Amino acid sequence: MREVTRTIRFENDRVKGFSKEIMEVPGCERLQSCIQCGTCSGTCPLSVYMDHSPRQIMALVRSDFKNEVLTSNSIWLCASCYACTVECPREIRITDIMYALKQRAIQERVYPKHFPIPVLAREFAEMVRRTGRITETLLVMRLFLKANWRAVFSSWRLGIGLITTGRFVILPERIERRAELATILAAARNHREVV
Repeated sequence: MREVTRTIRFENDRVKGFSKEIMEVPGCERLQSCIQCGTCSGTCPLSVYMDHSPRQIMALVRSDFKNEVLTSNSIWLCASCYACTVECPREIRITDIMYALKQRAIQERVYPKHFPIPVLAREFAEMVRRTGRITETLLVMRLFLKANWRAVFSSWRLGIGLITTGRFVILPERIERRAELATILAAARNHREVV
C-alpha cells in the first residue's frame, strides 16, 4: 500500500498562467473540465507507483503548481496506455496532458539528471532530426552512455546475441530527402513556439 503524504501548498508556490499554457497545447484544452472523480487514477495501472496520482496531477496543473508537477515522477511513469483517457467521463485527454508535461519538463530541464525516459526522448528526436530514422542499436547505446553507462557491462550477453543473429546494426540508417524532413520539423517547431 502506498504511503500518503500531505504537503501544504502556498500561494507563492503557484506559477500563474501555467494551466493556461498547458491548455494551449493541442489535446489539452479540456483540462478545466475535470471533476476530480478519480476515474483516471482508478484505471491507471501505474498509479500505485506514482508520487501523485493522475487525478492529483490534473488538480495541481489546474491550480498552477508548475514546479511540483514538473518535478513529479508521475509524469515519467505514465506509460501512455490511454486507459485514463478512454474511461474519463469528461473526455479529457489525460495522456496528452501527461505528454505535454513531459515535453515541458524536458524543455525546462527539470527532470532527474540520469533518468532514462527524458534522455531517450531527446536522443530519439535528435536521431530522427539528423537521419530521418532511428537505428535502435545506436539509440540504445546513446541511452546507456547518457543515462547509465554501467548498464552496458551488464548487457554484454544481449549484445553478443544481437551480433550473432545479425541484429546489431552500427551504421546509422538514413532516409532520402532529409532536407525536406528538416524543413517540416523546423516549421513544426516554429509553429509550436508561435502558438
